[in-house]
Amino acid sequence: MRGLKDKVVIVTGGGAGIGAAICSRFGEEGSIVAVFDINGEAAASTAAAIRAAGTKSQAYVVDITDQARVISAVSEVERDLGPVDVLVNNAGWDRGANFLETDKALWEKIVAINLYGPLQMHHAVLKGMSTRGKGKVVNIASDAGRVGSSGESIYSFCKGGLIAFTKTLAREMARKQININVVCPGPTDTALFRDFCGEGEYGDKLRSALARSIPFGRLGEASDLPGAVCFLASDDAVFITGQVLSVSGGLTMAG
Repeated sequence: MRGLKDKVVIVTGGGAGIGAAICSRFGEEGSIVAVFDINGEAAASTAAAIRAAGTKSQAYVVDITDQARVISAVSEVERDLGPVDVLVNNAGWDRGANFLETDKALWEKIVAINLYGPLQMHHAVLKGMSTRGKGKVVNIASDAGRVGSSGESIYSFCKGGLIAFTKTLAREMARKQININVVCPGPTDTALFRDFCGEGEYGDKLRSALARSIPFGRLGEASDLPGAVCFLASDDAVFITGQVLSVSGGLTMAG
């Protein structure tokens, strides 16, 4: 894709799953990848694999719920790699439960990671992008935030908020020529999804039922997402902002 070579890209939650796949694809496109993850070993592994393939990458241990650490980590990236051209807010977490079975402690953890984390990343990165008059942000939300998902009420609350926040920021930042868009995965076979479904017969039945409900006949895979993300971060999407793109195998369709 055009315009990704030598661009400095931050990907949160880049140590595993969808995040690691996104980091790898940016590396293939020739981008300079800053891998943010709370798990330092996982981040280092992703960065090492990108470097082994011939592209510059560096790992940073970052808890996105800690605003002071977010600010310092972004400053470190700018010192080590250069001004940030692309931000991908991918990090997320959930625990499945019906709403009335949840409590405030769980709400606060889910909101801190899935809503306040991206808010803090935007605030730290967009200041530099705004000054320079260029930049791309791709937020990884979820179709749970578009159409709802039983057992994911607080997660849906956060992802729906992220979608609305993206549209608002896209309007505010348009005068600075900054593109901000959303990619919404459908059910995707990651460690987080397997944890949500649970193990054993029940988990297997739930995964099978979801796969049957998807027109393409299978769950998504981490490798299904990076193409959409890189497209929205590239010069091929220079006139696209405030948009929501589902990557769900046809499970959700909206005009």
